[in-house]
Amino acid sequence: MNLTERERKVLEAVIESYVATAEPAGSRTIARKFPLGVSAATIRNTMSDLEDRGYLFHPHASAGRVPTDLAYRVYVDQLVPPRPTTSDVEALRRELDGEHTPIEALLKKAAQVLGVLTQELGIAVGPSLDAAVLERLELIKVSHERLLLVLALSGGVARTIFVEVANGLPQEAVAGVGAVLNDRLTGLTLREIRTTLRARLRDTAAVSGESELLNIFIEEAEQLFDQPAGQEDVVLLGSAQMLAEQPEFSGSNERMRNLLELTERRDLLRQALRSRPGAGLTVSIGGEHADPRLSAFTIVTASYQQGQIAGVIGVMGPTRMPYQKIVALVEHTSQLMGDLLR
Repeated sequence: MNLTERERKVLEAVIESYVATAEPAGSRTIARKFPLGVSAATIRNTMSDLEDRGYLFHPHASAGRVPTDLAYRVYVDQLVPPRPTTSDVEALRRELDGEHTPIEALLKKAAQVLGVLTQELGIAVGPSLDAAVLERLELIKVSHERLLLVLALSGGVARTIFVEVANGLPQEAVAGVGAVLNDRLTGLTLREIRTTLRARLRDTAAVSGESELLNIFIEEAEQLFDQPAGQEDVVLLGSAQMLAEQPEFSGSNERMRNLLELTERRDLLRQALRSRPGAGLTVSIGGEHADPRLSAFTIVTASYQQGQIAGVIGVMGPTRMPYQKIVALVEHTSQLMGDLLR
């Protein structure tokens, strides 16, 4: 952003001071707390130049300076995050490293631990299963009129769906259809199964009971092999009250209303997360969000992936947040999620 070395150091100092104290930073405070090697007067002049260029602003006429969204953006783009602390890494692994944990439970735990470690709101989005590969399926008769369909998918994901059937369907027919479905569908993605199931079962030779059940699967393929309702919903873990205690919200009724609305209406966050530019780490700051109701917040997310299973994990908090710590933790958590899915 064409900043001189002195301007960059002063801007970093102002940001770090404001993040730590939530108080506007004055030149004397910066000179006293940060070893910049220049006088308070020089720092004051540099801060004035940075304000003219849109990096800082005065909340009040006699107050110190506060970083703008542009300042945070420059800070984040130049940031080389350190590794998370050993204690944070151990806390993440202790909570997440469990055998045979369903991915949905693992994701909620990850968001919860991130929220605790960062003191922000943990965010997670469930993986899209359209590209998940069917490894095997089971049909279990649970009553005269109901079967349980269990889908074991790549990445350790399992789905269970109840299938309504005719009364008195023999167990032999259920076992026969299960064998046919495994033979014809194993190794395909859910999307492929939905779009080609009819063709794949067209030439199946079956007895009367099996034919009836196979027809149910053909007619209901869209529902049985579709993304589960709510699977891609945003999981928001943490207390709005926790953020409400931050100075950004305690003195602003409008920001407090926006905070409460965000925690109650997940569609706003869902839209913001869908607009992420792609895989990897994303930091969206304040006014960069398309929805003005998110202008007081920063959302830090990273994608996790194993094979065709992919999703998003991260945190949401005020724009005044310890970016180094949070970026490092979010990136490490996304990597850990990928490792655990493997």
